[in-house]
Amino acid sequence: MMKRVRQFFLMLLPLLALAALAGLSACSPRKNTAASRNYQAFITRYNIYYNGDEHYKETLREMEKTYEDDYSQRIFMHPVEAKAKPKSPQPSGNFDRSIEKAQKAIQLRSIKKRPKKKSGRQTAEQKAWLKRSEYNPFLHNAWMMMARSQYYNGDFAGAAATFHYIAKNFTWLPKTVDEARLWQARCYCALDWLFEAEDILRKFKPEELTDKNLLGLYRFARADYLIRSRENAEAIKELTEAIRLAKGSSQKTRLTFLLGQLYALEGRKKEAYDAFKRAGSSSAASYRTKFNARIKQSEVFEGADINPEVKALRRMTRYDRNKDYLDQIYYAIGNLYLSRGDTLNAIENYKLAAEKSTRSGIDKALSQLTLGRLYFERGNYADAQPCYSEAVPQLPEDYPDYKLIKKRSDVLDELAVYSQNVTLQDSLLRLAAMTPEEQMKVIDKIIDDLKKKEKEEAEAAKREEYLAQAEAMGSNLKDNGARPSTFTMNNDDSWYFYNTSARNAGKTEFQRRWGSRKLEDNWRRRNKASFDTADFDADADNDSIDTDNPDAPDLAAEEETDSAKTAREHAADPHFPEYYLAQIPSTDEEKQTANDVIQEGLYNMGVILKNNLGDFPAAASEFEKLLERYPDNIYRLDAYYNLYLMWMQAGNTAEAEKWRRKILSDFPDSKYGLAMADPNYLKNLREMDARQEELYARAYDDYLENRNDRVHQAYNDMMRDYPLSKLMPKFMFLHALAYVTENKPEEFNQTLREMLERYPQTDATPMASAYLAGMAKGRKINSGLTNTRGMIWDTRLIAAGQSADSTATEGPVEFTRDPEAPHTLLFLFNNRAIQANAFIYDIARHNFTTYAVRDFDIEPMNFDQLGIIAVKGFRNEAEVNAYRQRLAADKNFIMPPGVRPVVISDSNFELMLKRGASFDEYFKFIGEKELSDLHEAVLPPDEYPSAAEMYQEPEPSENSENSENSENSENSENSENSENSESPETPKAPETPEAPKAPETPKAPEAPETPEIEPDGSEGDDPLLE
Repeated sequence: MMKRVRQFFLMLLPLLALAALAGLSACSPRKNTAASRNYQAFITRYNIYYNGDEHYKETLREMEKTYEDDYSQRIFMHPVEAKAKPKSPQPSGNFDRSIEKAQKAIQLRSIKKRPKKKSGRQTAEQKAWLKRSEYNPFLHNAWMMMARSQYYNGDFAGAAATFHYIAKNFTWLPKTVDEARLWQARCYCALDWLFEAEDILRKFKPEELTDKNLLGLYRFARADYLIRSRENAEAIKELTEAIRLAKGSSQKTRLTFLLGQLYALEGRKKEAYDAFKRAGSSSAASYRTKFNARIKQSEVFEGADINPEVKALRRMTRYDRNKDYLDQIYYAIGNLYLSRGDTLNAIENYKLAAEKSTRSGIDKALSQLTLGRLYFERGNYADAQPCYSEAVPQLPEDYPDYKLIKKRSDVLDELAVYSQNVTLQDSLLRLAAMTPEEQMKVIDKIIDDLKKKEKEEAEAAKREEYLAQAEAMGSNLKDNGARPSTFTMNNDDSWYFYNTSARNAGKTEFQRRWGSRKLEDNWRRRNKASFDTADFDADADNDSIDTDNPDAPDLAAEEETDSAKTAREHAADPHFPEYYLAQIPSTDEEKQTANDVIQEGLYNMGVILKNNLGDFPAAASEFEKLLERYPDNIYRLDAYYNLYLMWMQAGNTAEAEKWRRKILSDFPDSKYGLAMADPNYLKNLREMDARQEELYARAYDDYLENRNDRVHQAYNDMMRDYPLSKLMPKFMFLHALAYVTENKPEEFNQTLREMLERYPQTDATPMASAYLAGMAKGRKINSGLTNTRGMIWDTRLIAAGQSADSTATEGPVEFTRDPEAPHTLLFLFNNRAIQANAFIYDIARHNFTTYAVRDFDIEPMNFDQLGIIAVKGFRNEAEVNAYRQRLAADKNFIMPPGVRPVVISDSNFELMLKRGASFDEYFKFIGEKELSDLHEAVLPPDEYPSAAEMYQEPEPSENSENSENSENSENSENSENSENSESPETPKAPETPEAPKAPETPKAPEAPETPEIEPDGSEGDDPLLE
């Protein structure tokens, strides 16, 4: 019996296998039945999706828990937002595995086949059912997981496109659509596309969002939008709700800390104090979070008595775990004192914060920046300068008011020199007025303080060295252990640059001999420039050195006696009184020199504060200090005039009138006195700039039209009416160029020389230097041309405030060619003929309407009359070509006549900006043929000479005439062939797929290589010189 049963089952097995195969076949994604849909949903959820979702959750938890926020600034709402700011601390976590799982689920389990239609009339629901693009009832979760994973990977643009696809293709799932749209708004916020985010968020009504997850997502996205829009008061309300609905204790703690920061920004200190307290007491808060929350509490403390708060902070300095945070503790104590107006105690604690800092970064920079600001406000520019110079390099470029801070730091570099001179000479004059006994008493105290400080520094250094060695050997030192209380140190003289006293002595000696001079090339010359006029003389070989203070060594010096040697050594060592006594002015002449240095310093400090920083009260203080201490100083007239201009600009007409009357009474015959005697002086002063610009525009037009007599007359008029105008170098340069077509090389040479001597640092300096150097080598001016009109290509890319001499002496610019490197598309034009704003708008409109996700930066630049609009963000040259093809195909975009597009790699463009190169140099690099094409394309032929006239070949020498004739036929044949050959077709841009997926980005097509063409002349050729 059992045998028959076994045989029966053996016969049944194949049938069961066939039935199972038939069942699986019926559940294939290529079929659309109820069974296949349920089966595919089940397999998707509990196989592929489950693994990806678990990885997603675990990675997200780790990211939120381990991220170290930058508490010195407003923290992010979520760590992933730091990925949009590469200079911020970056979060951990990679979501690629979740993306791969989602893609796999979509590829293998998607049901696209439509179900069979039922007989009979179809309802609206049935019609909508048949129009769906996806029939796997669970697959939308895989799409959402992929989009969220893209977002947390920092691919905000890709995630936004995926969420947009979900909202468009899963319309029968309203909650999924709402969730996708809210996530899309978060993506836009991360990209700082606030208009797009607002457009999504305003379509939601929070009272209609009954789902708790959707409401929390809405509150988060809207709070993020409001914070980025700087609407902190409204953001506080939304953020409070977002905290209540937030998931994850780490994220709740982060948002609570951020809430405290917003309260503090709004001046609501009590609420800020409570919020920081809640953040610090959270069980999920790390020690670093607890510490920073406590520090922030002290910053918003409103109690009348700050002593308990100060004591609490000082207690924190005793704990070993806070040794790396001492700078923040002392910074917080300094803030407490400063908030109560105790500046002296604040400065002391800011000093301690800078000294105790063990980490270079934003925390140390904040201490130095605050300390430097206090010094600056007190007029102590010498102490403010090192604070700013050390703080600025540690600040991120997006730090609030970064450009203003950097500008102040740059100005302080110059201002501090004069401040140090004034302070030093004041001290020396006070010492000179004392009796010898009083002088020795002061000097002995200085020496004692110096020795004490050096001893403390030596002991501290030895202690740190000992502790470092002990820690390296694994020694566990206790506070009451074998730690030494005193240490010895090698007393040999340290290297000069490590010895503060020696460096100060050297600095004093330098200033005594040479005065205050900036550290730069050719520092001995009083008039620096990117040239040496001796280079323009064919028979001159000597370098022009300023020898107003030569200390020529006495080669025939006799051997020193022991006493003389000792005296000399003591005079150079700050540990001996002789060092200080030698600096004290003793004669009337020396005292007068010291007073002259003080007068010069006070005047120049006032000018720098007025012109470079616009700090009128500080500038007025320095000018008035000068006038009070030295009533008959040589800067009196200029000080009066600066005070007059300053108060007129500030709108204080009563104070300005006071200084105008001073000028009229004390200096009636001066140029300022005569000008101010005119009743229309104020009107003329207001119209002066506009009048000068108008005169220059007219002179330039006259130059282009070869009306050279008018050019010379305009220069003479400017010299008579506005000799101190900032436009005088431009007038003088046109004045010189007009002599070229008049065939007056002597006048051309002399005018350029005079211009360089008067204005050694202008935009035209490198060009003028090149012309003079060429003439010194025997080249002649090309007087057969009309006036050069394509001079915008010669314009050097030197930014305002940048010194021309810093770029002109580094040799030729070495460009490189790399089609695969990041590129920029430049639009070049004459900014006097084309309105840049309208052109920028047209480019931005094209970008916005053509590229839904891709964003390009548009940056306008101006260098004299050369205007540039840079479109940045291309990964290689092929992408630029594709962009240009789309731009040309845009019927709504019209390229203004006279605009020339130029494709250039980012590295070449950065090199041009750094070196102050011209496009003429770049065009020579890409070839003379392309230069001629560019000239004909950008300059209207009815107004400008042809390229053949503008870029003439140099006349051949007698030695090379025959060889050139023998090559003429071959060259003409080659050039004819090159002109008839077709340029390679620009590669087309790949079409954007409808559904944004996460597969690998296809490589951009390679750009055709441009053949290298040897230029006809040397790199120094210029159309003005033959």
